[in-house]
Amino acid sequence: MKDHQARLIELSYANNILTFGDYTLKSGRKSPYFFNSGLFKSGSTLAAVAYSFAQTIIDSPELEFDIILGPAYKGISLAAITLVKLAELKPEKYGDMEYAYNRKEKKDHGEGGNTVGGSLKGKRVLILDDVITAGTAIRESLSIIEVEQGILAGVVIILDRQERMVDFEHSMIDQVKKDFGVPIISLFTLNDIVQYFTGKLPDEDIKKIQDYIALYKAKPIAQ
Repeated sequence: MKDHQARLIELSYANNILTFGDYTLKSGRKSPYFFNSGLFKSGSTLAAVAYSFAQTIIDSPELEFDIILGPAYKGISLAAITLVKLAELKPEKYGDMEYAYNRKEKKDHGEGGNTVGGSLKGKRVLILDDVITAGTAIRESLSIIEVEQGILAGVVIILDRQERMVDFEHSMIDQVKKDFGVPIISLFTLNDIVQYFTGKLPDEDIKKIQDYIALYKAKPIAQ
């Protein structure tokens, strides 16, 4: 595990973004952990997530893009802070790059349009978001990219839960990869969480997470 991943996991835990206990998810599954990215709200946590996004992007040569898109609402701040950090780390490549975000409702006055910020037209678009659950936000973003005549280049998310969909054996991330043929990369995975907290949390808490992984582990999509 890289230092920026470990730091982000630790800060997530320290700021109750990542918590352990007994939770019932929207899917009805009983989960031993909960991740609430809406609580990335302090300077230190935002700085950590921005650095982790930026470093992950820099370390992923398969990501070739011209603009960043942050889906409303959580993706907006993630895209903005990540682009700032990218410009700091590699100004020669990212200093003049732009970002954009979508409007929840199309504006028909003033500058109008579906998006705010840089134009997506003719550009390779990288989406930044927190998690992929049902794939709805990604598909909505793709529709916006198509309307604005951009090209989906990839997706980077904070957490890969590594679990299968409710009615299928594979994960939504694998389904999106198959449907759109682009790389989807996470800052950290549920396995990374287990690795980081082994020896730091009570053994029974780690076992609950391991049991959860075993119960809902996603199978790869057959090629």
